[in-house]
Amino acid sequence: MTDNALSAVQGPLKQQYRDDPESAVVTLRSTGHLGDGVSCSLDTGRAMAAAGLHPAAGGDGTQLCSGDMLLEALAACAGVTLSAVATSIGIEVRGGDIIAEGDLDFRGTLAVDKEAPVGFREIRLSFELDTDADAEQLATLERLTERYCVVLQTIKTTPRLSVSTSTPGVSPRHD
Repeated sequence: MTDNALSAVQGPLKQQYRDDPESAVVTLRSTGHLGDGVSCSLDTGRAMAAAGLHPAAGGDGTQLCSGDMLLEALAACAGVTLSAVATSIGIEVRGGDIIAEGDLDFRGTLAVDKEAPVGFREIRLSFELDTDADAEQLATLERLTERYCVVLQTIKTTPRLSVSTSTPGVSPRHD
């Protein structure tokens, strides 16, 4: 995609969002369905994805681990964002890899050690790009990708989060 093509698609949207800021707020939704054993199936819009326990938590490795899915979402979002930013600022990127990796201490999620964190204690994102961009251009590309990557910013800034549980005939309780 060229800079002009991207601008042609995004320009009217940007103007609409300037004129009507509320029209820029879109609710994304993912629904999981509890399955056999310790699993949850997700309708990705393209196919069903079955998530289960990571082998380090007792899974058999045949189902997707939600931690892997989080890193995959980060890599995908960062890759799309980087491509859009590169196109917008005129940096040619012929290809490359986006690597998202994170460290989990399974003692936390398995309640082995109450001091061990539940969740990633560190996440690293790196780009290995096929480009002739110089160091300054790469720094700009990295800075803008970090700034505009939705998944990265969500992880980094921790949005407000609410959790509720309900069953048919019972009102949900919110604390």
